[in-house]
Amino acid sequence: MDSAELRELLTPEALALLDSLPPSTSTADAVALVSGLRRQGHPPARVAAVLTQYRLRRKAAEKFGLFAARMLFTAEGLEQASRLPVAAQHAGRFAAAGLGRVADLGCGIGGDALALASLDLAVLALERDEVTAAIATYNLAPFPTARVVHGDALAQPLDDVDGVWLDPARRTGATRLSSPDDWSPTLTEALAIAERRPTGIKLAPGMDRALLPEGLEAQWVSVDGDVVELVLWSGALARPGVGRSALVLRGDGPPAELRSASDSPDVDAGPLGDYVYEPDGAVIRARLIGDLARSIGGRMLDPTIAYLTADTASPTPFARGFRVLERLPIDVGRLKRALADRGIGALEIKKRGVDIDPARLRPKLGLRGDGSAVLILTRIAGDRVALLAERAD
Repeated sequence: MDSAELRELLTPEALALLDSLPPSTSTADAVALVSGLRRQGHPPARVAAVLTQYRLRRKAAEKFGLFAARMLFTAEGLEQASRLPVAAQHAGRFAAAGLGRVADLGCGIGGDALALASLDLAVLALERDEVTAAIATYNLAPFPTARVVHGDALAQPLDDVDGVWLDPARRTGATRLSSPDDWSPTLTEALAIAERRPTGIKLAPGMDRALLPEGLEAQWVSVDGDVVELVLWSGALARPGVGRSALVLRGDGPPAELRSASDSPDVDAGPLGDYVYEPDGAVIRARLIGDLARSIGGRMLDPTIAYLTADTASPTPFARGFRVLERLPIDVGRLKRALADRGIGALEIKKRGVDIDPARLRPKLGLRGDGSAVLILTRIAGDRVALLAERAD
């Protein structure tokens, strides 16, 4: 979004028009609206600005729920923003630590600042991009304890705050910045802030673990099975004795967390049991598979693959469980006959450790019937195998 579009969007006429539009469920709605709005005599610039927000609000509902209906967005800001349930976890940690004044350095469109302010914390939200700062100001207007400042995060004095939330900018236009030295602030600069104040630093979940500093808590967060972020916590925000943690959020259920002082040692591999478990991605990233395996009385299927197996069912929020129906070789003919014998018409295919494209395999299996199953393609003790299974959770 450029400044001209922002000026058009923030007019009373454009905002009233945006709020008057009916809920959208498809891109076809937007196409029909363009014609309708132009027939009503609205200027093209206004229609363009309003329709952009209309589309972004529809997309933002996945992250912000009902809050999206009164917020404004930029495409890049929405993509980088924390989902509201995740931001609520961030804010809760600041509140639990007794940090009542928080600086959100690089606040983007204001998602995390919104969650902090909703707990009545005093929030100084800083954003270096002028247009994005204006969007954040609009989004945080309902919260009297939040203040947005347009400026450089590194130039902001921190004497009047108790803690810092920092989301380094990892994009420039359409280019993703892969090196921490290219982020703004850089990882080195962010860690320097974390030494002076209790700080949470939001990073990409796939960041090179060799770059993780000693002495900070590293927390990987997943939402409905999707690993969305890695956060480094320092000072009063880091919990004693916790060096690695995996926070799992699923649907409307309560958060679940696996914690450890460090990477947990793996368990030994062993024979296939009646159940196979697929650890949540946050558990895998945090390297807590060993602790998970011990908690369910399980073992590795293969020393190099993140699948666990156990002889009994042990429901856990940290993994998806499957009851094994049959072990088969990875042979199209054998798989096709086994699926036909069971009348399997709906098949979920999972794979780890084998070079097979599920999209190419599926049409070869001749799926037909009312039954459903899960096909797990993997290795056991180095052998390629197919496990026909059903969900156990």
